[in-house]
Amino acid sequence: MNQDPIPLVVAFLRAQPDIPAEAVTGTFTDRTAGDTTVYVLHSGGRRMVRDRMDRVDIVYDVYGKDRSAAAYLAFRVRARLLEDLPDSVVSGHVVLDVEELDSPAWNPDQQSDEPAFTGEVAIFFTAA
Repeated sequence: MNQDPIPLVVAFLRAQPDIPAEAVTGTFTDRTAGDTTVYVLHSGGRRMVRDRMDRVDIVYDVYGKDRSAAAYLAFRVRARLLEDLPDSVVSGHVVLDVEELDSPAWNPDQQSDEPAFTGEVAIFFTAA
C-alpha cells in the first residue's frame, strides 16, 4: 500500500448504517470532550508479499456518553471490521481479510476520564 490507510478505514466505517458517520475520524483536531467518537489510527503493519499484499494494523478508540454507549458502539465497529470489510473494495484496494488483534476493552481516556473502549485489527490489502 502506497498511501495512508486511515482515510480508507474512515470511509468504510462512515458508510456503515449502524455507526454514526459524523463520529468516525482519523484525527482529534475538532473533537470536544463528551462527543461520541470513533478514532481510527494506524498502529503498524508490514509488507506481506512484495508489490502484492500489505498488512495494516489499525487501533480504534471508541468514546461514548457512558460506558454502555461506548461498549455498544465499539462492538458495532468490531463487527463491521471483522464481518463486512473482508472481500470489499475500498478506494481501489481489495480487502482480503481482517484479523482481530485485540477485542474492544475498557480503556477510559487518561486525560478526561471519558468512557472509552479500544480494539485493534490487522487488515490485509492488495491493489484492485
